[in-house]
Amino acid sequence: MIEGASYSDTFDSDDRVSCAVKGHEDFRSPSMLVRSQNGWGVSYTSTEICAIRGSTMDITCTYTYPSMLDHHVTTVQKNFWFIKESNGIHVDLKTDPEYSGRVEYLCENNKCTLRISNLRESDSAVYKFRFTTNQPTGSFTGSAGITLNVTDPQLQVHVRRSTANPYSTWTELTCHSRCQLPDHLSYVWYNNNEPVGQKKYFHLQHFNAEDSYHCAIEGHERFPSPTVYYPSDAPKVPSVSVSPSGEIMEGSSVTLTCSSDANPAAKYTWYKRSGDKRVQPLSEETQFVLSSIRSSDSGEYYCTAENELGRSSANIVITVTCE
Repeated sequence: MIEGASYSDTFDSDDRVSCAVKGHEDFRSPSMLVRSQNGWGVSYTSTEICAIRGSTMDITCTYTYPSMLDHHVTTVQKNFWFIKESNGIHVDLKTDPEYSGRVEYLCENNKCTLRISNLRESDSAVYKFRFTTNQPTGSFTGSAGITLNVTDPQLQVHVRRSTANPYSTWTELTCHSRCQLPDHLSYVWYNNNEPVGQKKYFHLQHFNAEDSYHCAIEGHERFPSPTVYYPSDAPKVPSVSVSPSGEIMEGSSVTLTCSSDANPAAKYTWYKRSGDKRVQPLSEETQFVLSSIRSSDSGEYYCTAENELGRSSANIVITVTCE
């Protein structure tokens, strides 16, 4: 349990519960369904999950029961998972021919995990857990169950950018599925179809116009996400110019101009590069004027053009000469 979180161990029938760190209630854990009655109960770790065809999936629950009834100690005699029920008969998955050789129960200390291997689309169903005890009325089913959807990953790349600091912009790519996939999966990122990373999140300092990215789940690379390209409305490499053109004489005035066809409109910032020193912004206007220019003004100037979709830059070298 997370420190600072709390829960009640008394639930009404079919309650939905979750937890959160105190002071951060907006970031709650996934909810789970709990069915409880007079000390009997089954709780599932989630309500709905997705799995990939051909993969192995674990579905877990915990269960409770009174330790003693009518002076008789309660012991569990059987526990199993099922999806089929008819006339009060629950079909143990281990006896279902459709799951032959693909089902395993991992049960210990009032916790039971159903492991299904080589998943098929036909395995999509609501899975429920049932246990029986030595008590006369000691059978209980977690009626809420867990809905399993077996499908392709249906991945998408979510793009998030930060341009708050002009000296340190970044882009974060997230490999996202439309449904809740298991946390233990490994991901593969591709830059221009070459593998470059193995995490769910991929951070970039620069997102170049010629680059493309997509992601896939390791072992299931045949189901990649759509490719993400540099956004077409983000600023491409802007054009820069100096006027008057030609030889720049000491004492004259020079106008540097930066332009881009970005949509929405770009914000411009002019800088001068000076060796290893940290660059400082000179102007946040499209045009930057150098008046009464001196030889010390010689050097490399560059501008950045950025909007919420991206950032790019271009440079120009100025050489001041004496008569």
